[in-house]
Amino acid sequence: MAVYASHSAIQILLGAREEGLLTTIFGPPESLRLYSRFPGLVNKALEYSGVDCLSILKDEGHVLIPSGSIVEYVGYDAIVKSGIPYFGLKELIKWESEWDLKLKLLNEAGIPIPKTFKDPSQVDTIVIVKLPGAKGGKDFFISKTPREIEVNLEKLKENGKIKSFKDVCIQEYVVGTTMYAHYFYSPIFDRLEITGFDIRYETNVDGMKRLPPTLTKNIQPSFIVCGNIPVYPREKLLETFIEYGERFVKTTKRLIPPGIIGPFCLECVINEDLEPIVFEFSGRIVAGTNIYMNGSPYLKLYWGTEMSVGRRIAKEIRIAKDTERLTEILT
Repeated sequence: MAVYASHSAIQILLGAREEGLLTTIFGPPESLRLYSRFPGLVNKALEYSGVDCLSILKDEGHVLIPSGSIVEYVGYDAIVKSGIPYFGLKELIKWESEWDLKLKLLNEAGIPIPKTFKDPSQVDTIVIVKLPGAKGGKDFFISKTPREIEVNLEKLKENGKIKSFKDVCIQEYVVGTTMYAHYFYSPIFDRLEITGFDIRYETNVDGMKRLPPTLTKNIQPSFIVCGNIPVYPREKLLETFIEYGERFVKTTKRLIPPGIIGPFCLECVINEDLEPIVFEFSGRIVAGTNIYMNGSPYLKLYWGTEMSVGRRIAKEIRIAKDTERLTEILT
């Protein structure tokens, strides 16, 4: 298993070790140091130098395990060019990286999503403006006036963060509690498994909660993820979450065959009617699963024992290899 040195690498490496699979971690030298601190966690480390590095990993028989860092720092083109086997739905990287495709997929699945605006001039409510890619909330901002949005977008354009206004998603800000639902779809068992839920701990918006409103009116909130917190939704919500996941799986099979493989996440706000509104998705493991590094209680419902999503990935690969069905989980 080839794992990028960031994001959710520790639990993936640990899960591979628990399932008896070998691993190579790759990334910039300054990132690799962390993983060498934990005895026996890594079998091999490799400095990342672009497509050539992926080609080396391919020649050595590795399977690439996607994460947010793979989406953001390696990218679809390098993965395709290298030809390295990819655990998951490789084409979903393109859909996850472009807002129009991402929202199309959720709409086609019949999953409730917030209202979106094509142009700042259309905005008539509080919105959150989001950049493309897996940036962990960096440079997102909230606004309610078209002029303010245009000014902020011009600054992002001047700083090279976006090429045009079309790069961003202007989305209605739904008031409610955030909840990120984690899933795993297994082609080997033809089964959707719910693996857990988290809340993202974001700076500085979460820190602003500790200040009186009179002191925060001139502070621009930011949404940079710095950690994750476990959350257990009410059982009456579980059926809704499972139905959303099933719709997502079914729609990816129709629009992007062979469909989703392995972990994914639906990122939600729960409104006052207890309806989850999905504002985006991640088509691979999310860092929020790190809260279950010692094992998810939800996976115990399927396997009789708690396990991390990292181990669940390794288990799917090991079972597929043992039963000669690797082609069903690799793209």
